[in-house]
Amino acid sequence: MGQLYRYDDFDKAFLAERVAQFRDQVNRRLSGDITEDQFKPLRLQNGLYLQLHAYMLRVAIPYGTLDARQMRALAQVARRFDKGYGHFTTRQNIQFNWIKLEDAADALALLAEADVHAIQTSGNCIRNVTSDQFAGVAADEVEDPRPWGEIIRQWSTLHPEFGFLPRKFKIAITGGAQDRGAVKIHDIGLRLVKNDSGEIGFQVLVGGGLGRTPLIAKVIRDFLPKPDLLRYLEAILRVYNRYGRRDNIYKARIKILVQEIGIDRMRDEVEAEFAATPPAVLALPDALVAAIRAHFAPVAYAPEPANPEAYATARAKDKAFAAWAAVNVAAHRQPGYGIVTITLKPAGGIPGDATAEQMEAIADLAERYSHNEIRVSHAQNLVLPHVRKADLPVLFAELQRIGFAEGHLNTAADIIACPGLDYCALANARSIPVAQEISERVTAGGRLSEIGPVQIKISGCINACGHHHVGHIGLLGVDKGGEEFYQITLGGHAGDDAEGSAAVGTILGPSLPIAETAAGIDRVFDAYLALRTSPEETFIETVRRLGVGPFKERVYAAG
Repeated sequence: MGQLYRYDDFDKAFLAERVAQFRDQVNRRLSGDITEDQFKPLRLQNGLYLQLHAYMLRVAIPYGTLDARQMRALAQVARRFDKGYGHFTTRQNIQFNWIKLEDAADALALLAEADVHAIQTSGNCIRNVTSDQFAGVAADEVEDPRPWGEIIRQWSTLHPEFGFLPRKFKIAITGGAQDRGAVKIHDIGLRLVKNDSGEIGFQVLVGGGLGRTPLIAKVIRDFLPKPDLLRYLEAILRVYNRYGRRDNIYKARIKILVQEIGIDRMRDEVEAEFAATPPAVLALPDALVAAIRAHFAPVAYAPEPANPEAYATARAKDKAFAAWAAVNVAAHRQPGYGIVTITLKPAGGIPGDATAEQMEAIADLAERYSHNEIRVSHAQNLVLPHVRKADLPVLFAELQRIGFAEGHLNTAADIIACPGLDYCALANARSIPVAQEISERVTAGGRLSEIGPVQIKISGCINACGHHHVGHIGLLGVDKGGEEFYQITLGGHAGDDAEGSAAVGTILGPSLPIAETAAGIDRVFDAYLALRTSPEETFIETVRRLGVGPFKERVYAAG
């Protein structure tokens, strides 16, 4: 059985009390005892937004890990309180876009029964802590980061000092040599690393974030011993809480503070605060860490051949399966097993959406083939982390049945997109139809394999929920006189890996009308295919070699 944190009696009582408190707040709002302005901060810290057409409930999936029971609870919310589906997001959350206010507390009560909540998924507080979707099973991992993610979750939940920060605050943690958690675009990024003595601790980064001013985080500590984690995080938050701008919402994030005072002064301030806090305060005793780590004990894998006959035969005989396995199955630390990514991006579909029936089917698959464990990635996909290679052919057939068997992970069809103007009151443009049209174009006529690996990310507004700044191709929705347009950026990157370091993309040129955007992306790809030195040179490599100039000439010359 998959390993994840199991709520104890204290946790369960806490969640039940929180739901009861929120139910009372909702009833007071419905009766008119409190105004919307009074209700807003209360609902936000329980994950409830007021969108264009309805309330949206954002539910946390801490460090991206859940089990089949929890996935079924999400499916029940979709079926009973929404329109039959949910939307997985870039923060390892799930959003339900059609919640009625009078149903919100019932939805949270249903989720609480499965140890799921929506606490602090919005508001000016520490949001859901995210992590590597391959945590605990990746072959390149120094250590499983999820126990530390759970420690941070417990510490930050309803923290009395950090409940009303200058602005929202996001923490990501990874343990892999490859940064699959995109830690450099977070307010605080944590990487588990080994020092020269072979000890494992944290590299700490601060000041990353996208939105109106996209910035890549800077290293504030090269090595932090594990027992000091919470004391150091508190030091960073206190410095931010003290100096962060509260007079200007556009300059309120910690990234602006770091940019304005510089990383060296920020480091001095944090180290002084850290030194002023007695080591005994917030110390992490080995016994406490061990107790939480025990929840994430490695799965007891049955021995398996590295290349079982059923798997090898299926790859030889079934081209569709072979193509899917080559892209969507990653190396596992255990011989004979694979990490399966289920792309929630069917051709022409809505990125990140899954119906209640699909969620329940994936819960069934997790129980049968993945030790009851599911992960959510920040790329709006799902992961089964413990699959025997011998089971991959039948798993593929099951995924075909529910419409999630596309072998296009990290290709032009694996698009990240926010809900955009179809739902969000902040958006300037609809992102869903643009994603759908691009997906349909690139999956036609073998074009997908010709283009090769590339990351397209779409945001309907400058808030950058679709991470467009760090897409190899980024699309930003803008409003021009009441008309929807999209600005294109090239050369962004979210993590540190074989494709290079995290970077913010460069604007290609004037924005395109929404009706012409997908055709504009076609021209970007036409330019890439003409400009690359060989089929082995990826899109991002070509952009880095040439810059955006040659792409700009070809895209706008055809306009």
